[in-house]
Amino acid sequence: MDLNRATIIGRLTRDPELRSLGSGRSVASFSVATGRQWTDQNGQKQKQTEFHNVVMWGKLAETASQFLHKASRLYVEGRLQTRDWTGQDGVKRTRTEIIADNFIMLDSRPAEGGFAPASTSHTSSPIPPAEVVEEEIKVEDIPF
Repeated sequence: MDLNRATIIGRLTRDPELRSLGSGRSVASFSVATGRQWTDQNGQKQKQTEFHNVVMWGKLAETASQFLHKASRLYVEGRLQTRDWTGQDGVKRTRTEIIADNFIMLDSRPAEGGFAPASTSHTSSPIPPAEVVEEEIKVEDIPF
Protein backbone atom coordinates (compact mmCIF):
# COMPACT_ATOMS: atom_id res chain seq x y z
CA MET A 1 0.00 0.00 0.00
CA ASP A 2 1.26 3.50 -0.85
CA LEU A 3 0.58 6.79 0.92
CA ASN A 4 0.84 10.27 -0.59
CA ARG A 5 -0.04 12.70 2.21
CA ALA A 6 1.16 16.21 3.01
CA THR A 7 0.29 18.16 6.17
CA ILE A 8 1.59 21.66 6.85
CA ILE A 9 0.90 24.57 9.18
CA GLY A 10 2.08 27.96 8.02
CA ARG A 11 1.16 31.41 6.74
CA LEU A 12 -0.03 32.51 3.30
CA THR A 13 2.56 34.51 1.39
CA ARG A 14 -0.14 36.15 -0.78
CA ASP A 15 -3.92 36.24 -1.19
CA PRO A 16 -5.36 33.14 -2.90
CA GLU A 17 -5.78 33.54 -6.66
CA LEU A 18 -9.23 32.22 -7.67
CA ARG A 19 -9.90 31.27 -11.31
CA SER A 20 -12.80 29.60 -13.08
CA LEU A 21 -12.07 27.03 -15.74
CA GLY A 22 -14.07 26.75 -18.97
CA SER A 23 -16.02 23.92 -17.34
CA GLY A 24 -17.11 26.30 -14.57
CA ARG A 25 -15.02 24.56 -11.93
CA SER A 26 -13.16 26.86 -9.51
CA VAL A 27 -9.47 26.54 -8.68
CA ALA A 28 -7.49 28.57 -6.14
CA SER A 29 -3.72 28.68 -5.82
CA PHE A 30 -1.46 30.27 -3.25
CA SER A 31 1.79 29.73 -1.39
CA VAL A 32 2.28 28.85 2.28
CA ALA A 33 5.51 29.54 4.17
CA THR A 34 6.67 27.20 6.92
CA GLY A 35 9.71 27.73 9.07
CA ARG A 36 11.98 25.85 11.40
CA GLN A 37 14.67 26.87 13.86
CA TRP A 38 17.56 24.91 15.31
CA THR A 39 20.86 25.45 17.04
CA ASP A 40 23.90 24.38 15.03
CA GLN A 41 27.06 22.70 16.38
CA ASN A 42 28.57 26.12 17.17
CA GLY A 43 25.58 27.11 19.33
CA GLN A 44 24.28 29.58 16.73
CA LYS A 45 20.52 29.75 16.10
CA GLN A 46 19.66 28.93 12.50
CA LYS A 47 16.40 29.55 10.63
CA GLN A 48 15.06 28.05 7.43
CA THR A 49 11.86 28.88 5.54
CA GLU A 50 10.21 26.63 2.98
CA PHE A 51 7.56 27.78 0.51
CA HIS A 52 4.82 25.34 -0.51
CA ASN A 53 2.56 25.75 -3.53
CA VAL A 54 -1.05 24.86 -2.66
CA VAL A 55 -3.94 24.22 -5.06
CA MET A 56 -7.59 23.86 -4.04
CA TRP A 57 -10.54 22.89 -6.23
CA GLY A 58 -14.31 23.48 -6.22
CA LYS A 59 -16.10 24.70 -3.10
CA LEU A 60 -12.89 24.42 -1.07
CA ALA A 61 -11.22 26.88 -3.49
CA GLU A 62 -14.12 29.33 -3.23
CA THR A 63 -14.10 29.18 0.58
CA ALA A 64 -10.33 29.69 0.71
CA SER A 65 -10.56 32.67 -1.64
CA GLN A 66 -13.30 34.23 0.45
CA PHE A 67 -11.76 33.84 3.92
CA LEU A 68 -7.98 33.47 3.53
CA HIS A 69 -5.67 36.42 3.00
CA LYS A 70 -1.95 37.14 2.98
CA ALA A 71 -0.44 36.26 6.41
CA SER A 72 -3.43 34.05 7.36
CA ARG A 73 -2.28 31.13 9.48
CA LEU A 74 -3.68 27.79 8.43
CA TYR A 75 -3.42 24.03 8.54
CA VAL A 76 -3.50 22.32 5.13
CA GLU A 77 -3.66 18.65 4.27
CA GLY A 78 -3.68 16.97 0.91
CA ARG A 79 -1.49 15.06 -1.51
CA LEU A 80 1.70 15.97 -3.35
CA GLN A 81 1.58 16.26 -7.12
CA THR A 82 4.35 17.24 -9.53
CA ARG A 83 3.54 18.63 -12.95
CA ASP A 84 5.74 19.48 -15.92
CA TRP A 85 5.16 21.98 -18.73
CA THR A 86 7.09 23.92 -21.31
CA GLY A 87 6.96 27.69 -20.88
CA GLN A 88 6.44 30.21 -23.66
CA ASP A 89 10.21 30.67 -23.71
CA GLY A 90 10.67 26.98 -24.56
CA VAL A 91 12.13 26.07 -21.14
CA LYS A 92 10.80 22.94 -19.44
CA ARG A 93 9.48 23.69 -15.95
CA THR A 94 8.52 21.49 -13.01
CA ARG A 95 6.41 22.36 -9.98
CA THR A 96 5.46 20.28 -6.96
CA GLU A 97 2.16 21.27 -5.36
CA ILE A 98 -0.01 20.23 -2.46
CA ILE A 99 -3.44 19.41 -3.85
CA ALA A 100 -5.44 20.25 -0.74
CA ASP A 101 -8.51 18.33 0.31
CA ASN A 102 -8.93 20.03 3.69
CA PHE A 103 -7.81 23.15 5.54
CA ILE A 104 -8.42 24.76 8.91
CA MET A 105 -8.12 28.50 9.52
CA LEU A 106 -5.94 29.01 12.59
CA ASP A 107 -6.28 32.77 13.07
CA SER A 108 -8.13 33.74 16.24
CA ARG A 109 -11.85 34.37 16.10
CA PRO A 110 -13.32 37.77 16.95
CA ALA A 111 -15.87 38.10 19.77
CA GLU A 112 -18.91 37.83 17.46
CA GLY A 113 -17.93 34.25 16.54
CA GLY A 114 -16.81 34.63 12.90
CA PHE A 115 -13.35 34.58 11.43
CA ALA A 116 -11.57 37.88 10.88
CA PRO A 117 -9.50 37.99 7.71
CA ALA A 118 -5.90 38.78 8.63
CA SER A 119 -5.42 41.66 6.18
CA THR A 120 -8.84 43.31 6.29
CA SER A 121 -9.87 44.14 9.83
CA HIS A 122 -12.74 46.33 8.62
CA THR A 123 -14.86 43.25 7.82
CA SER A 124 -17.69 43.16 10.32
CA SER A 125 -19.85 40.28 9.11
CA PRO A 126 -18.99 36.90 10.66
CA ILE A 127 -19.21 33.63 8.77
CA PRO A 128 -22.75 32.29 9.09
CA PRO A 129 -22.87 29.09 11.19
CA ALA A 130 -23.95 27.09 8.13
CA GLU A 131 -20.58 27.84 6.48
CA VAL A 132 -18.54 26.19 9.24
CA VAL A 133 -18.13 22.52 8.34
CA GLU A 134 -16.79 20.05 10.87
CA GLU A 135 -16.00 16.52 9.82
CA GLU A 136 -15.90 13.56 12.15
CA ILE A 137 -12.40 12.15 12.52
CA LYS A 138 -12.31 8.37 12.43
CA VAL A 139 -9.52 6.33 14.01
CA GLU A 140 -9.02 4.52 10.69
CA ASP A 141 -8.21 7.84 8.97
CA ILE A 142 -5.29 8.69 11.26
CA PRO A 143 -2.07 7.76 9.40
CA PHE A 144 -0.04 6.74 12.47
